[in-house]
Amino acid sequence: MLIKGWYYIAEYENEKEEIHSAIEEVLTSGCLVLGDKVKQFETKYANYCEVKFGVGVDNGTNAIFLALKALGIGENDEVITVSNTAVATVSAIVSAGASPVFVDVDETSFLMDTTKIEKAINSKTKCILPVHLYGQCVEMDEVNQIAKKYNLKVIEDCAQSHGATYNNSKAGSLSDIAATSFYPTKILGTYGDAGMVLMNNEDLYNKLLRLRFYGIDGLYNAIEHGYNSRLDEIHAAILLKK
Repeated sequence: MLIKGWYYIAEYENEKEEIHSAIEEVLTSGCLVLGDKVKQFETKYANYCEVKFGVGVDNGTNAIFLALKALGIGENDEVITVSNTAVATVSAIVSAGASPVFVDVDETSFLMDTTKIEKAINSKTKCILPVHLYGQCVEMDEVNQIAKKYNLKVIEDCAQSHGATYNNSKAGSLSDIAATSFYPTKILGTYGDAGMVLMNNEDLYNKLLRLRFYGIDGLYNAIEHGYNSRLDEIHAAILLKK
């Protein structure tokens, strides 16, 4: 039997008027980058995920990369994650200068097997990066207990888990910092690349605002090395409509 996969054309036909309206609002606003639409979407999505802050970025891969950089994770560090994930998860770790260390998945959920984490920890381990999949969240109580025991950071990869819950808490609210994607095939997707970093810590929030925009604090005053990883107004406007 042929199983029909998702394709954006049918969705676009149903939402065409709203999408065109969103794009028109941006194009006639006079602001194409880091304007009101980005701010509105950051606030609404952060509220939805039950966290204080959201920072819109250009894609989900860079959301993970910037989260790692914000936590100071890089060369000679190791990040524990799983191989049952998109290439992007591992690519972000390697791009940050760190090394991925894989633990196996639970044979029932296909999510990170938390009973295998401690055996993978050594003096180079700095972070645990669980990946939520299939509408399920990793057993985050166990992950956070281990992280606290060994003084490790936790980053959630929420790219495939918009709206998923664990013990009545939303994916993205269960760690030091979380990353998600709004690629077209995601549960909440735009018509191109987009992502977001989520957190409750205000210092991390301010750090992320700088990192996504060349390290700039204020108007063109770069106080640290940063990147060009901004969420643009058109994608933010489309995501607000959706």
